[in-house]
Amino acid sequence: MRKISLISFMMLIVSTSTFAGGLLTNTNQHAAFLRMLSRGATTEIDGALSNPAGLAFLPNDGFHMSLSIQSAFQTRNIDASCEGLGLNKYYEGKASAPVIPSLFAAYKMGDWTLSGFFGITGGGGKASFDDGLPMFDAMVIGGLGAQKIPSNAYSLKSYMDGKQYIYSVQLGLTYKVTDWLSAFAGGRMNYFTGGYQGALKASAAVDLPSPAGGTIPVGTELIGIDLDCDQTGWGFTPVIGLDAKLGKLNIGAKYEFKANLNIENSTKENSLRMIGAAESELEDYKHGVNTPNDIPSMLSVAAAYEFLPVLRASVEYHFFDDKSAGMAGGKQKHLTKGTNEYLAGIEWDVIKRLTVSFGGQITDYGLSNDYQSDTSFSCDSYTLGFGAKLKLSEKANLNVGYMWTTYEDYTKTSQNYNGTGLSGTNVYSRTNKVFGLSIDYSF
Repeated sequence: MRKISLISFMMLIVSTSTFAGGLLTNTNQHAAFLRMLSRGATTEIDGALSNPAGLAFLPNDGFHMSLSIQSAFQTRNIDASCEGLGLNKYYEGKASAPVIPSLFAAYKMGDWTLSGFFGITGGGGKASFDDGLPMFDAMVIGGLGAQKIPSNAYSLKSYMDGKQYIYSVQLGLTYKVTDWLSAFAGGRMNYFTGGYQGALKASAAVDLPSPAGGTIPVGTELIGIDLDCDQTGWGFTPVIGLDAKLGKLNIGAKYEFKANLNIENSTKENSLRMIGAAESELEDYKHGVNTPNDIPSMLSVAAAYEFLPVLRASVEYHFFDDKSAGMAGGKQKHLTKGTNEYLAGIEWDVIKRLTVSFGGQITDYGLSNDYQSDTSFSCDSYTLGFGAKLKLSEKANLNVGYMWTTYEDYTKTSQNYNGTGLSGTNVYSRTNKVFGLSIDYSF
């Protein structure tokens, strides 16, 4: 087996987001988003993230706060086939983030509003492939085959766990320029924490002849990998916004600049072993190595309209400039374009204290075969969400929402399947479900 082939495929396992948003950005932070999806023109407290300029139009001066808790569960599956290797296997990966907290706060006094936000704005939570990945099997099968070791003469065990979280704190100031126009300026500090644990072991299932003469006893390790690596980093995102309130029409716009973020390895274990060769390390996970993991710039433009005092609707557009954000191995160069998202939502006050809502989102990535890999793949999708807002009192609201995403399978056919020189195909598929509760309070 060629060492360089295996190293080049040991990339990032959870670099794609578990939540809504671009390849590296989470936009769902509040249950109001889950129940309606289009919140870029809101003038409620969740606007501290989605439309901070709109906070100038909060109904009352004073403190406004919200606490949101979400749970997200996702699957990432790969249907792999390579006739030349005798590989035909379905790999199931699970990613979960059972507790996703977010905190929103604003203090409004006259024309000025100071706002803040804390949440997990990027990363894919935790992902586990308990039965390994196609690239592991392909590399081992192909490598040992090249050494004239038949596939039924060895056993293979592998697994890979990964986690990524980007914790963010945002602060900013909104000013009401006129009765109908407001502006926002602020910034968000982002802290990345993640890590990878994995192992692969191919062992002789029978006694094998040794190339050096003699016999390789049953149970002898032929190929082995052990990895335990933590990663950390930080970056800063400047944010600006505008909001125009024109009678029943409200228009919100926000621009988040790119955050340059590098993550550094803190490696506890990193070994690559092959029978007949000296032990070495996986280059990407050596202790102290830095890897780019930029947060892309993002543009949001939204319009909300009040058709009736009890009926409101909103439409929205997002653009994530993923192609200009540095990624591990320069993967962004293989994207054909940035990410485009189209969102819409509607809400209806059934009674004075109860509002029900529904929304949808279409996400279009600029994917290509060279961008997709076993350890980091995305799929175009559409998302639906619904839920309700219950007015508990004049000062408190409860939001509840549920969102699920339907992904379009991505089929990648290669004439050099995982560096083996053989033709093979991977079909990548995903599922995603998110539930959330939020409490809003003003005082």
